[in-house]
Amino acid sequence: MGQISAIGICSIMMLLSLFGAVSAQTTPATSTDVAPPPAQVRQMMELMQTPEVKQWMATQMAAPAASTGNNEEMSILSDRLQHARQHIAMVSGAAMTLPSEVARASALFLGELRAAGPLRMVGQFLAVLVTGFVVEILVRRMVRERRERAAQMTVTRLAARIIPAIVFGLATGLTLISFNWPPVSLNIAIAIAIAVVVQRFAVSLGGVIIDLVTLPRGEGETVAVDPAVAQFWFRRCTLFVIYFVFGWAVLQSMRPLGYSMAARYLIGYVLGVGLFLIATEAVWSRPGNETRRSYAITWLLTLYFLLLWGIWVLSFNWLLWVCIYLLLLPRVLAVSTLAVKSFHYAEAGFLAKRRIATVLLDRGVRALIIAFAAIWLGRMLGVETTTMMMSNETMINRVARGIVGGIVILLAADLLWHLVRAYIDGKLLDSPLDGTVSDEDKVKRARLQTLLPIFRNVLAVVIVVIAVLMVLSGLGIEIGPLIAGAGVVGVAVGFGAQTIVKDVISGMFYLWDDAFRVGEYIESGSHKGVVEAFSLRSVKLRHHRGPLTTVPFGELGAVKNLNRDWTIDKISLNVTYDTDLVKTKKIIKQIGQQLLENPEWGPNIIETLKMKGVEQFGEFAIEIRLSMMTKPGEQFVIRRNALAMIRNAFKENGIEFAVPTVQVSGEREIEASVAAARYAAQARAAGEPTT
Repeated sequence: MGQISAIGICSIMMLLSLFGAVSAQTTPATSTDVAPPPAQVRQMMELMQTPEVKQWMATQMAAPAASTGNNEEMSILSDRLQHARQHIAMVSGAAMTLPSEVARASALFLGELRAAGPLRMVGQFLAVLVTGFVVEILVRRMVRERRERAAQMTVTRLAARIIPAIVFGLATGLTLISFNWPPVSLNIAIAIAIAVVVQRFAVSLGGVIIDLVTLPRGEGETVAVDPAVAQFWFRRCTLFVIYFVFGWAVLQSMRPLGYSMAARYLIGYVLGVGLFLIATEAVWSRPGNETRRSYAITWLLTLYFLLLWGIWVLSFNWLLWVCIYLLLLPRVLAVSTLAVKSFHYAEAGFLAKRRIATVLLDRGVRALIIAFAAIWLGRMLGVETTTMMMSNETMINRVARGIVGGIVILLAADLLWHLVRAYIDGKLLDSPLDGTVSDEDKVKRARLQTLLPIFRNVLAVVIVVIAVLMVLSGLGIEIGPLIAGAGVVGVAVGFGAQTIVKDVISGMFYLWDDAFRVGEYIESGSHKGVVEAFSLRSVKLRHHRGPLTTVPFGELGAVKNLNRDWTIDKISLNVTYDTDLVKTKKIIKQIGQQLLENPEWGPNIIETLKMKGVEQFGEFAIEIRLSMMTKPGEQFVIRRNALAMIRNAFKENGIEFAVPTVQVSGEREIEASVAAARYAAQARAAGEPTT
């Protein structure tokens, strides 16, 4: 009883406030017009202003709020059914008053025509209908020769269908605004002009789709869709669109003529029967409708169309549009995807280096269709963006608006990501590390190959996070606490995963210092190899023997880069003690000159091969040192060829490489050798020959 009393008191106060507001708007409040309230009313108002009564009323109103949820839902359903009954009754009653409304509208329109001049008004309406077609024919004749010369290009052929429709629309619009119209005739002329332009664009767009899906693919001249099937659906869809837009023009023209809403609904439902018949005839006479399965699908589609018309008559607009979308949206997406693929086949060379255009075709067309469908569905369901700042917005409207906005945001994020990825991938493909380019260009390409993949991954995370936050904000969720909570969680995760954080931060500083790039050979502790790829926390090294090692940035430490700027290669040779060092130096110089003149090795030599001199005297040989300066990574091939040339040159000039030898002999051989040495010494002292 306490809850009922509280609700009753609050209801009385709301009615009093409403009555007071209405009274304030309708009649000016003066001290002489308003009678003082009775004493009992004054006492009740003073009592309700006390804090105790206000607190008790607040608690009593909060309690039944949850229990009235089901009642509100039932009230919504009953209101919708009651609205449907009233709508049918209103439309049924319009059939009795329609003749009188037709007579009244005819008198209004004919009176305006007589006042403005019948011949002038008829001429203006005919000009709106005919001028666009005449201008389009003249433009077609002017560009016929150029169009025939470029008929082999698919883009030109498609533009030849779209441009005349644009010219037609501009000519019709300029004709409309160039005349002076009475009020009723102006509204009718605008509706007719819009219908004519829309049907012209529909025909042009349908022709473009037909041209695309019937383009030959490959050497076998196969097509995506049979031309006969495509022409059948093109004619039926064109007829449906033309009937629809001119029916819409009729309904729009009835408004300025003074027709009631019930009469407009009645005419609309009658015209809707024509749409039902066109759709039904299309599914019954479609190609391939001979099998039993197709026959069953035809009956189901016919019942579905009948259901749509019934839902429309019952004025369940939200259910009508949902059913229409379930039927049409998948078909529209399938046809658009098929048309885009056909365009890819036809213009493979045109789109090969136009990656942005390719992404716009692949993702942009699909995103545009879905976004337009979502926005239109939201508009038909009554979800308007103007309710965003209203405090009395219902939860259903907020969620519906958030879903529609979320779909658009996700589609935009998906399109943005694919555009960015296509641009970055194009840069990577256009900047290969191999090829005959200058050293400066190689450095730039290596830098791009290193940084762009990481930037691409970071950008993907940023786009996803921003898109999710925008979707949550559109659904009415406060993202401020989420961001603050994410910061706290990030700090906690940072403390718990210090190794990962260390790897990520170390990688950022390695890249900042430009310590290594993709394609360079590095050594770090026990790890060495060619840098193949990066991630946010690790680098992949390919060993020269094949194994691939993934090393976290935090474990790299000091990095030795063997492919940066230049490298010096030193060669040590051992020659015998009787070698002519001056002659050896000249031979080494000649070999260095030959290396410079070689077209394969010369461009990679910074300082050619030269002899530095004698490094040391060994037990059995003289060690000489050679050196050369080359580009990083090229010293191995040049070294191998230089050694082969040195060996051949030394052999031709009688220069021998020193090698350690061991001579073993017995006692007699030793005594004989000693005696021979004495005899040779004595002979040399006496000036006699030793042999």
